Amino acid sequence: MIWGIALLGPGLLTAFLVQFSPTEKRNYVFLYLGLVAAVGVLRGFWPALLAGAASFALLDYFFTVPYNTFTMSRSDDVINLSIFVITAALVGVLASRRRQALLQSEALTKQLQDVNTELVRLNKEQAEAAQAALRLARSEQQIRALQETDRLRRELLGNVSHELRTPLGTILTESTDTSVARTPEEVDQAMRTIAAEARRLNALVADMLDVTIIEGGALELDLVPLDLGDAIEAAVERLHRVSPERVISWGRQASQVEVLADWERLGQIFDNLLSNADRFAPAQTPIDIEVSREQPGLVTVQVADHGPGIPAEQRERIFERFFHGQSDGAGGGTGLGLAIVKGLVDAHAGSVLVEERDQPGAVFRFTLPEARQTE
Repeated sequence: MIWGIALLGPGLLTAFLVQFSPTEKRNYVFLYLGLVAAVGVLRGFWPALLAGAASFALLDYFFTVPYNTFTMSRSDDVINLSIFVITAALVGVLASRRRQALLQSEALTKQLQDVNTELVRLNKEQAEAAQAALRLARSEQQIRALQETDRLRRELLGNVSHELRTPLGTILTESTDTSVARTPEEVDQAMRTIAAEARRLNALVADMLDVTIIEGGALELDLVPLDLGDAIEAAVERLHRVSPERVISWGRQASQVEVLADWERLGQIFDNLLSNADRFAPAQTPIDIEVSREQPGLVTVQVADHGPGIPAEQRERIFERFFHGQSDGAGGGTGLGLAIVKGLVDAHAGSVLVEERDQPGAVFRFTLPEARQTE
């Protein structure tokens, strides 16, 4: 088929040209050169060479004097046809290279298309794999969250049952023991014990409700500018009702600064910190409260006692629920006070931490936003 086209092309061109009788038939050589170039581009070098040879023979026979013979009477025709053969060969070579370049370009284009298709497939698979990995990571995260929630639930139930068992047991024992007759003094003591355990039970339930509200994100604050000194003075008076001998050292003048806070919740913060210090510090030692402005827009409050202090390994857990870091040697706490302090301070856009100190005792430092003074 290829070789037939190489021979058929010059023949058809000749059949068309012999119908005309121009004075310079030798100019037809350029048409044959174009034909050779076209065959070279379309079919390659060897078909172009065959087309050139056929074109040479047809030019010699039909368009070179004497006509209709394969002889040439003029020397310039010999030269012209020789040049035609050389030129046709060069045109065939160049056309063939052009064809090879086109074929290589098509092959490269096809290869690039295949590579692009493969990249699209790989990207799709990679995206699907990434989505699957993301779904797996989210599932694992949800599983861990559920496991942690279940652990906290079981831990909470265990701690709550433990904390409730003691006061309830005491109340039931004192109120139902009728095995022996009691003197009025013993009855009075039993009633005081029942009342104390009832107050302890009430405090535990109240603290549990506060923790639930804080951790559930349902805490509502009535934030207003208020005098920090007034809040400290009120908290000191409340502590003296249960510990009248405890000395509280604080400066009224340094504490006269307005903070943006909820009065009731701020009092709860001070009550828990002062109650914690009073419970662990020796009776003859004071509790120190200091107020300062260490950061712009924030007021820093420091509550320090002179008790046994908090070991370094327990400072990270001291604000966890039901964590009794210093339960040996002291009691009476629900284990929720410091957790409530942290939740309330965080809700006020502040921070709370336990600091180290050179002398014995624990130091709790928390911050509150300073109230903006308007002109």
